[in-house]
Amino acid sequence: MKDDNFLKENNARHLWHPMGHPGDLQNNTPTIIKGAEGVHIVDIDGHKVVDAVGGLWCVNLGYSNDAVKDAIARQLYDLPYYSAFGGTTNPTAIEASYMVREFFEADGMVRAFFTSGGSDSVETCLRLSRQYHRLRGEPTRTKFLSLKKGYHGTHFGGASVNGNNRFRLNYEPMLPGCFHLPSPYTYRNPFNELDGAKLAQNIAAAMEDEIAFQGANTIAAFIMEPIQGAGGVIVPHESFMKLMRDICDRHGILMISDEVITGFGRTGDASGARHWGVQPDMMSTAKGITSGYFPVGATLVNQKVADVFEKDTTGEGAIFHGYTYSAHPVGAAAVIACLTETQRLNTAANAGPRGTQLYEGVLKLAEKYDIIGDVRGGHGLMTGIELVSDKAAKTPMDTPTMKRIHKTAYQAGAMVRLGMHNILMSPPLTITEAEVNTILSALDAGFAAA
Repeated sequence: MKDDNFLKENNARHLWHPMGHPGDLQNNTPTIIKGAEGVHIVDIDGHKVVDAVGGLWCVNLGYSNDAVKDAIARQLYDLPYYSAFGGTTNPTAIEASYMVREFFEADGMVRAFFTSGGSDSVETCLRLSRQYHRLRGEPTRTKFLSLKKGYHGTHFGGASVNGNNRFRLNYEPMLPGCFHLPSPYTYRNPFNELDGAKLAQNIAAAMEDEIAFQGANTIAAFIMEPIQGAGGVIVPHESFMKLMRDICDRHGILMISDEVITGFGRTGDASGARHWGVQPDMMSTAKGITSGYFPVGATLVNQKVADVFEKDTTGEGAIFHGYTYSAHPVGAAAVIACLTETQRLNTAANAGPRGTQLYEGVLKLAEKYDIIGDVRGGHGLMTGIELVSDKAAKTPMDTPTMKRIHKTAYQAGAMVRLGMHNILMSPPLTITEAEVNTILSALDAGFAAA
């Protein structure tokens, strides 16, 4: 590797980064993360902080799990790659599919289709849902319903069902036939409803109205995150997902649970859907499936969906969709090791109490700082803090202040993530009580610098 002087000199000169302005990054170069250990990251200048972002909602096992690293290294020597298209497969893919199916058995999932990441997994869900209805003799079911504030990746399908216009406006027109319902966001919603249960009923009524307007026989699927992540860690009322499930069942619409963030223990349960007591028809997963150590995702389907494909005799059930790296043997080895470690360490059990600690700690900070307009979380290790410059008017905090808070918190010991005027946190599920306290102290310093 080139020396530190080379890295600093060439930082952002040749590399365009995702989710950033190329010109701005040339003038305000990114922090160079050079190492990591446990739940800590270390930058090029040797500054060590707790990673309250978990990489990007994904490093569930922390950065030092040698079992996963060793599995990846061994597989590189045994079989570094082979295609899973058509008539070939590999041993690790077979074992990984069995383990993933077993992990989500209580959610009703029976088959896995491996992808390269979350956006791929969402795209696969959307495509297979259309094909499912065609195979059943309902080719008019091509439309999708989703929620505002939802995030479902950056492919054209996922961006089209995304509920945040930052990921849409510069790339329109999007996929036609995608319609959005209000988010279960008690702090800001078109009904001015602060009661989560009543808001859930209002959104359910809006969904029924939209289905009646569009025609149920034109809608393929409804996709939602059990807890909206990138949209601001928006936690719905406990009744919400069940209401959506009932409506989907009544109208023959498939329910897709986007578990890219909430899967593999982040909510304190194996899946976000299970956290709310719901069994979806399909699930999109990634991130925690390998703790971010290797790019892998998986689309999962229940028996109802599997039967339609597997019992087809027309030939139309063939899946002409997939990726070069689907069921990649090295990625599959990472999946096997990661799921083994996830179960051995019982990370979901730690996510509950540490998530509560982080959430309650931020609530105490909200009593101290008027700039904290809303705090969301309390369901596993996902916490969102919405900052405002005027609490009564709920005026979103300006960008320069947000950046100052972020920088100060980093200097004080924690990397957090900015999402517009929100601070988003999703630390590794292996985090300790003392490390959560470090995050809270760093946030305290950040808010004091506002």
